[in-house]
Amino acid sequence: MNVLLVGGGGREHALAWKLAQSEHLTRLVAAPGNPGIARHAECVALSVDDHDGLVRLAEKELPDLVVVGPDAPLVGGLADRIAAAGFAVFGPTARAAAIEGSKVFAKTLMARHRIPTARFETFDDPDHARRFAGELGTPLVVKTDGLAAGKGAIVCATPAEADDAIAACMERHEFGRSGARVVIEEFLVGDEVSFFVLVRGRSATPLAAAQDHKTVFDGDRGPNTGGMGAFSPVAAFDPAMQARVMARIVGPTIAALADEGAPYSGVLFVQLMLTADGPKVVEFNCRFGDPECQAILAPMEGDLLPMLAAVAAGRPPETAAVSSRAAVCITLASGGYPGKHTTGVSITGIEDAEAIPGIAVFHAGTARRDGRLVTAGGRVLGVTAVADDLSRAIETAYAAVARIRFDGMHFRKDIGRRRAVAA
Repeated sequence: MNVLLVGGGGREHALAWKLAQSEHLTRLVAAPGNPGIARHAECVALSVDDHDGLVRLAEKELPDLVVVGPDAPLVGGLADRIAAAGFAVFGPTARAAAIEGSKVFAKTLMARHRIPTARFETFDDPDHARRFAGELGTPLVVKTDGLAAGKGAIVCATPAEADDAIAACMERHEFGRSGARVVIEEFLVGDEVSFFVLVRGRSATPLAAAQDHKTVFDGDRGPNTGGMGAFSPVAAFDPAMQARVMARIVGPTIAALADEGAPYSGVLFVQLMLTADGPKVVEFNCRFGDPECQAILAPMEGDLLPMLAAVAAGRPPETAAVSSRAAVCITLASGGYPGKHTTGVSITGIEDAEAIPGIAVFHAGTARRDGRLVTAGGRVLGVTAVADDLSRAIETAYAAVARIRFDGMHFRKDIGRRRAVAA
């Protein structure tokens, strides 16, 4: 099969790495790709926002399958454009991708269909938002309605923080149009789990679960980021819990989307909180998570390509090959991330890191300039280790991290450690 992969981050490098292992793959093209993806695919310098250019690229390459990695092009309707041009595409339509593209849409869908989630209200007026925040009490969460690169959920521990979060979204416009409307919801307590399911209409196949670390500093402190690390599997998400989530959350959600004229096709990312009252939805995403994708694909047994192709062709998802091994992904970020940060900094040591058995280093924000590999984003690399158990995976991953260098390099030192100790 010829495959066109859209995207250029760590998630897409993990997808390219896994797809390249398929015995069914003939040719892999990525747009725009990155230096890591270039090890597995021919990269074409096209922005994921250039929908016209991506359609023209598909018409030139004639792929058997187009895999769209990031959220923004899916929410913007790229899958619709690719399908209209006659190509099989893995990824939901814009109407179905609204489950991530609009928190208001997702929350009201859950409310209509009694899908368990946090108590919430939606607002387009900051004064009304502040009034509800006062009634709800802290801690609470303020979420932008639209996409915000993983940074649009602001946890507020005090009334002053809630007031500032509302101002940041609706008055200072720090998130642009994404923050024009907000969802304010209760703060859920429990184990957080990222659960990934392959969906085609009313059929769904569980893929894997992971746990992400969103905040920038150790001990879950500091502002939210796009993700500082992840591990898989999650002990609290056992087969009984998975079956419960499939029956009470995934099944009703995809049925609701189909009933309301937005049948889902692709991977559905269900972010859950396992509360004392049972599993509840934190939010839905319309694509693989990053860095969860790295943590679930690295140990996965079996061939990913036929699974994605089946969904894109309109067939029920194939049974996923579950791994018995553990994996951890540690994000290496530029100094200052998620705030202002420097790019163009030389990176060394990746080959030394990958010489360690069980290690794969996925590129997220890198570029080649004058023959050098340099930083080109906030999240730069995802150092991923696979081992027989989580403790060994963590030990191996941090040994690999110690071999990589770039000025200002920042990473959390506690990815997965609390769970490894608990286990």
